[in-house]
Amino acid sequence: MEELDYKKLIDEGRQYLSLEIRYGKLTAVEKLSVLLSAIALVAVIVIIAAFALFYLMSAVVHMLEHWVGLWGAYLIVVFFLLLLLCVVLAFKRQFIIDPITRFVTRLFLNANEDED
Repeated sequence: MEELDYKKLIDEGRQYLSLEIRYGKLTAVEKLSVLLSAIALVAVIVIIAAFALFYLMSAVVHMLEHWVGLWGAYLIVVFFLLLLLCVVLAFKRQFIIDPITRFVTRLFLNANEDED
């Protein structure tokens, strides 16, 4: 009788471990799909924003061309874009690193705390 109880206990433990491993895999797939979809969304937004910025800057060049000439208009636009790049690089922690860190932390850590 005792031998049957041990076998049943071992079988239950194996089944529990199998279910926990499967749950871990499903959770990992869920988190990975959310992360990859967020990356894809950001990539699409960046591409569209780059095209929009290009056309906006082209319009600004054509507008400024009447006052400062074509070379001057391009130089003004390039100076503005370089200034914008410097601002982004100066505040990269606030604009890029911190939001990504918060998103990934919320995705992987806070969800696990809610499940416990």
